[in-house]
Amino acid sequence: MDLFKYTKGIIDKAVGASKLHAVQKNGGELLDPMQKYLTVGEYHVDARDATPDGRPFTLTVYQDEQGILHQALSPENTDSLAPEYDRKFVPELNRFKAFRSKETGRRYVVEDYLARFVSDVKKEIREGEDSVNIGVITDTHFKNVDSLDFYGWNGLMHVREFSYLDQLDILDLKCHLGDWIDGSDAGLISESELMKLRDSFKSSKVPYLMVKGNHDENDKFDEHHDLKASFPEREFEKIMWPEMYRQSELHYVSRQHGVAWFDQGHVRVISLNTSDIPYILDEKGQKKYDVKLTLGVREDQVEELIEILQQSSDKQVILLSHANPINRKGGNALKYNGRSLHELLVAFNQKEKGRMHSSKDVPAEFRLSNDFDFTKVKNARIIAYFCGHRHVEDQYRINGIQYVLFNCSALMGPNHQLTTKYNKNLNRKMDHQNEFAGYIVNVDLFRRRIKVFGYGAATRRRIFFI
Repeated sequence: MDLFKYTKGIIDKAVGASKLHAVQKNGGELLDPMQKYLTVGEYHVDARDATPDGRPFTLTVYQDEQGILHQALSPENTDSLAPEYDRKFVPELNRFKAFRSKETGRRYVVEDYLARFVSDVKKEIREGEDSVNIGVITDTHFKNVDSLDFYGWNGLMHVREFSYLDQLDILDLKCHLGDWIDGSDAGLISESELMKLRDSFKSSKVPYLMVKGNHDENDKFDEHHDLKASFPEREFEKIMWPEMYRQSELHYVSRQHGVAWFDQGHVRVISLNTSDIPYILDEKGQKKYDVKLTLGVREDQVEELIEILQQSSDKQVILLSHANPINRKGGNALKYNGRSLHELLVAFNQKEKGRMHSSKDVPAEFRLSNDFDFTKVKNARIIAYFCGHRHVEDQYRINGIQYVLFNCSALMGPNHQLTTKYNKNLNRKMDHQNEFAGYIVNVDLFRRRIKVFGYGAATRRRIFFI
C-alpha cells in the first residue's frame, strides 16, 4: 500500500484528482505507475511503483513558479536534499516525461531496456577470436529546443544513453556516424552542443570513432539567416577530433581528415569523411560550398586511405562514413567522387594497380590523381561499408561489398515534412522505445557473418554473409 505522507490541502487534492482523470481518459495506458501522483505532496514509493532497481524512494510532487508540476525521487535513507531523478509534467503529452538521472542525464527506464537488449545480444554472438562487436549510433541532430516529437535536446540524451553500453561489457569499438548536431542554431550555441556531445560520447573503457556529418558545419543556420559563415574553418575538427586521435587504440596517417583505423584480430575498421569539403569564403564572408548539400571526398583523404589499404594484409576491412558513396543501383551517391571511391575499394579486392582520375566537369578542388598498387596485399578484402545520413535502414551488395545503412537516432515524429517514410511508419514518440535508435554489430569472421542488432527504432536483427 502506498503511504501518503504530506500535502498542502484539499485544493491540491482536487487539482490532482482532476489531472489524473484527464490523463487516464485521454492518455491511454500510463507509461509507469508514478504517473498517477499528480497531487502536490510527498509519497513513499518502491518496486510496486517501478522505481529504479526497485529501491524505496521518497517521491516529491511540487509546482514551479510557472505552475508546472514536477516529480523528484530521493532515496529514503539519505540526508541529501538533491533528488536522484526528476521530471516534469508536459501538457502537450498529457503526462509526466520519463525520469532522468540528475547525474548522468539518462532515463533509468532506458538503462533497463538497454541492459535487457545487451543480455539478449550476448546470447546470439560468439565470444573469442575474430568476433568483434561495434556499437553504432548516427544522426542525433542535437538542437537547442525541448522538442517533443522532432529534433531537439533529445539528441544529447540519446548519445548519453548510447554511452551506457560502455558499462555493459560488450563493445570492442563504438562509432558515431555523423550529424551530431542539426546545425540550425547560432554558431556559439552549436559549438557548445558539439562539446557536450563529445564529452558524452568519449570513453575511457571503449575505443571510439567520431565521424563528421553534412550538418556538422552549421550551414543550416547560415542558409536560414543569409549571414557570414557561423563556424570558422575546421571548427568541428578542432572540437571533436583531438580527443579521438589521442586514443592509443586508434592509428592514423595524419590528424587532418578524420581518417583513422582500429584493429582487433583480423578485423580492421577504417573511418572516412564524406563531408570533406574545402572552406572557401566569398567577398561577403559566405561559403562557396554548402557542406549540408555537398557531399564528397578529396585527393588527400583518398591518398591516406590508399596508404592504409596497402598495409592491410591479413585483414578483413570494414569502412564507415556518414554518407553512402554509391546507391543501390551503383550510381554516385556523393556529389563528388563517390563512385570513384567505390571503384577504388573494388580495385583493392581485386588486387589491382592503377591511377585514379576525375571527370573533366569536376571542380579543381575535387580532382583526383592518386596512384595505387594493391598487388602485394595478401589475404585481405573489404567486406562491408557502414553509413547513416539517409534516415532509413537499408542494405545492398555491390561488387561483393555489403553496404549497410543505419536509421537515425534523432526523434522523427510522423507529422513533420522532413520525416522519412521509413520513420513515419514507425510512428515514433517521446519516451517510447521507438524514440531513439542504436545498434550493436557483431563481425564474426569464423562464422563468416555480420549480425546487426538494433534497439529502439531499428530492426531487431539483420544478418549478412561475408
